[in-house]
Amino acid sequence: MTNPLQSTIQQLASTFAASVATAIRSASLEDIFALAGRTAAPASAARPTAGPRQASPQAPRPAARPAAPQTAPRVIGSRPRETAAPSAARGSKGRLRRRSSAEIAKALAQVVALVKSKKGGLRAEQIRAALKMEAKEMPRVLKEGLTTKALKSKGQKRSTTYTAS
Repeated sequence: MTNPLQSTIQQLASTFAASVATAIRSASLEDIFALAGRTAAPASAARPTAGPRQASPQAPRPAARPAAPQTAPRVIGSRPRETAAPSAARGSKGRLRRRSSAEIAKALAQVVALVKSKKGGLRAEQIRAALKMEAKEMPRVLKEGLTTKALKSKGQKRSTTYTAS
């Protein structure tokens, strides 16, 4: 059973909520925004739902910012780097085209020759820079070199050093 005080409070609260909703529905948007401390209605509330578009009587909009010059996007924390000439390995949409076994063997031979010339070996990024290869070309070539035992690796991740077998 409900307490008489509880039922009275519940009745008063529902009456209050209904009267507030009625007052809001009957007020204009300008009155509601003035009460809330805002000066203009949001763009979605100011647009008519149908019919020709009309100028709204709200405050003038601030001037738009000038457009930024069109430049290539820059990744935060990246450094500009030398890029190889557009490679024939690139197809449409920036993907590498499928390489034949002969092309991979040729690239591996270049890597092995380069690594043999360096006593302490080289990391993948050093090999890529010296041979002007793309980063996406390297993993397949290095993996092939390790599986055929033409290359040996020491270390982990970026600190992996490759030497000739």
